[in-house]
Amino acid sequence: MKWKIPFFLSVLSIVGGVLIALGFGISEKSFKQRIEDGLSNNTQIQSIADPEIKQATLKKEKDKNWRYYQRYHFHANGNGALALALVIFLFSISKAPEKLRLTSAYLISIGGFLYPFIWLFAALYGPEMGRSAAKEQFEFFGYMGTVFFVGVFLTMGMILFCPLKKNS
Repeated sequence: MKWKIPFFLSVLSIVGGVLIALGFGISEKSFKQRIEDGLSNNTQIQSIADPEIKQATLKKEKDKNWRYYQRYHFHANGNGALALALVIFLFSISKAPEKLRLTSAYLISIGGFLYPFIWLFAALYGPEMGRSAAKEQFEFFGYMGTVFFVGVFLTMGMILFCPLKKNS
């Protein structure tokens, strides 16, 4: 069971990335409408008096917030795929001590699964709150990128300094 959790989280990350991509394909318009609705409730943007500046700001914010949905998709798929590959390596090829391999597998899978959520939550809440405020509100998920990389670097160390199983 202790090895199943890292596998599960890695695959779940990929599933999240694929599901949002399906959502884009089914109704990209609904994602963009959610952004527009949020921006219409953003008091800072709505208080801009100059119509040209307001329109330019709205366009910029629409584009940036849409990009955050895409970043969730990219990071969930990429981190999930890398996590899955490294967990497979740790489980089946590396002869490093089991506690070290498990620690690395958990760091990679937990960090890889949680990190993309900073982009999803920034996309969901950024239009109304403001992008910076949304990222600050959910910065915990951003820190998970560090957890992910600690696990990746730990695995790289095992690749360099620990033996591999003979049949691999």
